[in-house]
Amino acid sequence: MTRTSKTGKGARRGARRADRKRAAARRSVAGRRPASRGRKSRRKPLLAEPALVAVTARAAASLKSTLLEEPTIISDETRQAAEEIDLLLDEGEEQPADEEIDDDDDELFMKPAALSGPRTHARPAAGIVGRRKQPGRAGASPRAGAAGRAPAASPKSATRSPATGAEPVPGSEHLFPRNLKTVYPVAVKAEGIWITDSSGKKYLDGCGGAVVCSIGHGVREVAKVMSAQAERLAFAHSSQFITRETMELTSRIAALAPGDMKKTGRVYLVSGGSEAIETAVKLARQYHVDSGSPGKHKIIARWQSYHGSTMGALALTGNVARRALYGPLFAAQPHIAPCYCYRCPFGLKYPSCDIACIEELEATIHQEGPETVAAFIAEPIVGATLGAVPAVDGYWKRAREICTRHNVLLIADEVMTGVGRTGRNFAIDHHGVVPDIIVAAKGLSGGYAPLGAVIARGFIADALRDGHGYFEHGFTYSAQPLAAAVGNAVLKYLDDHKLIRRAARIGKILGEKLGKLRRHRIVGEVRGAGMMWGVELVRDRKTREPFPPGLKLNRKLFEACLGEGLLIYPGSGTREGRDGDHFIIAPPFTITITELDDLLARLDRALTRVEESLR
Repeated sequence: MTRTSKTGKGARRGARRADRKRAAARRSVAGRRPASRGRKSRRKPLLAEPALVAVTARAAASLKSTLLEEPTIISDETRQAAEEIDLLLDEGEEQPADEEIDDDDDELFMKPAALSGPRTHARPAAGIVGRRKQPGRAGASPRAGAAGRAPAASPKSATRSPATGAEPVPGSEHLFPRNLKTVYPVAVKAEGIWITDSSGKKYLDGCGGAVVCSIGHGVREVAKVMSAQAERLAFAHSSQFITRETMELTSRIAALAPGDMKKTGRVYLVSGGSEAIETAVKLARQYHVDSGSPGKHKIIARWQSYHGSTMGALALTGNVARRALYGPLFAAQPHIAPCYCYRCPFGLKYPSCDIACIEELEATIHQEGPETVAAFIAEPIVGATLGAVPAVDGYWKRAREICTRHNVLLIADEVMTGVGRTGRNFAIDHHGVVPDIIVAAKGLSGGYAPLGAVIARGFIADALRDGHGYFEHGFTYSAQPLAAAVGNAVLKYLDDHKLIRRAARIGKILGEKLGKLRRHRIVGEVRGAGMMWGVELVRDRKTREPFPPGLKLNRKLFEACLGEGLLIYPGSGTREGRDGDHFIIAPPFTITITELDDLLARLDRALTRVEESLR
C-alpha cells in the first residue's frame, strides 16, 4: 500500500475512528475482532517503533486520561506514542466485532486478545505517570478517568468477622469506620446493660462503650425529655442567648463539684471530652494573660495519659502510639512520669519512694521556668492508656502544693471518671483536693447526647472578666439546649435512683470478683475504683513481662469476649506506650448482682479460650 503524508494519514485515521464509533452503537462488542476480510492479516509488532518501547498495553489503555490529567510529566516521546495508539485500548473499551481494518491499521494497532469479559477501568502504569503508588494497588490512580468516569470499585478490605461471623454490611460502603479492615456488627437496639445487633445477638455491655453509659441504655425518662426539648428548643447559639436548660445544668454540675466550686465555680458547656480539654487549656492560658503573667503558656502533662484526639488535647496526651502520626502537627509540651506503681518508672516502692513521680513535677517546673508554666493536667485514675490506674494517697495533695507555690493551675481530667464512675461525684474527691479546673464529659449525659463541661474556680472567671471581658473561645454547639436538657435528665436520674452511691457499693463487689480472675496465669494486676476497673495482662506474672505487641493479645481477648456476647474496653502500650495489654470493665451503674455474675462468667470463659490459644 502506498504511504500517505502524516496529515492525510491522520485524516484517514480520524474518519475510521468515527466509523468505528458509529458501528459500535449498532453491533455487539462481544467476542474477538476478526482479521480484515478478503486478505490475510498482517500484524507487525507494536513495539517495533523506538517511540513505543516504554509503552505497555495496560499503560496505553489510560494514556488518554493521563494526558488530560498530568500533561507536564509526560515526555514528548510518550505523547507521540499515545497519539499513535490512540483509542483502541482507551478506558478498557472493546472494539466492535466484524469491523474492517486495512493494512494501515495492522501497522498502527495491536489487536487485543480474546477476553472472558469486560475489562476493568485501565490505570496508568508505573514509570509513565509520576504519581506515588497507592498501597496495595500498583500504579493505581486515585482520581476518576477521562470523561468523568470513576475508577472501578476497589476490592473490599474488610473480611468476615472471626468473632461474630459477620460479613461486610450492604449499605456501609460510604461509612468511614474507625477501622477499615474490621467488620462491625450493626447495633439496632439497647436496653439496660444489653445491646442487640441486626442478627438478634445480644451483648452484655461490660464497659459502657468507652466508659460512657452510666445509667444504662434505653431509659425512657431521658428519651421523653429529649423528644420534648427537640420540639420546644433544640438550638440557640451561645453568642446570642442563654437558656433555662443550660442554667439548670450548670447549677447541677457545680453542686457536684468540690470545695468553693460549689458556690463560685463557673461551668462552660461543650460537646465532649476533647472539646472540654481544649477549652480548659485555652482557659488556663487566657487566665494567666489576663492576670498579668503573659509568659505562662506551657501545660505539663504525664506520659501514658490520654486527654483527647484534637490537636491541643493530643499534644498533652502521653500515649506514644496515638502521638506518633500527628507529632509534627502540634506544639510539644513537657511531660513527666505517671503514677504507676505496678511498673514504677523509677524502680521504687510506695510509700518508701516518697512519691518521686510527683516530685518530678516541681523539678520540671524549675527546668522549664515557672514563668512559662501555665498548668499541670492529670487523670485521677488513668483510663484508656493504662487501664484504670489510680494515683496513690498523697499524690494529689502534693500536686496541689506544688502548683499553688508556682502559680500553676491544677487541672483534673475527669472525662472518664467524673459524675459518679468511681463511686464519688468526682474521682478527685477520693483525695480531698480542690483543683482549679475540672474537665468532665462522658458521665454527664451517659451517652444520650454529646456533652462535656469545664468547671473553673471563681477566681479564674473573675480574671477574664477584669481582663478581656470575654473568653476568646467557643464552639458552634457550646451550651446547646437539647444536650443540656439531656444532661439535666441524666443527672436527675442519677440522683433520684442514688446511682452514685450504688456505684460505690456494687463497684466494691465488682472489684472483688475481678480479683478472683488472677487464677488465670495471664492476669497480672487488677486495679480501679467504683464501676471502673482495669486488668493488666502479662506473659510472666513474676517478672511482669508483657506479651509482644505483634501478638495483639488485647484484640484476641476482645474477639473472644465478643464471641461470648460480652463487650470490654481493650488497650495496649501499657508499658511505656510500646507493649503491654490491658482492658477495662466499666458497666452501667444499674447492673444487678445476677448480671454481674453473668459478666464475670463470660469474661472467665474468654480468658480461658485465649490462654488455651497461647499454649
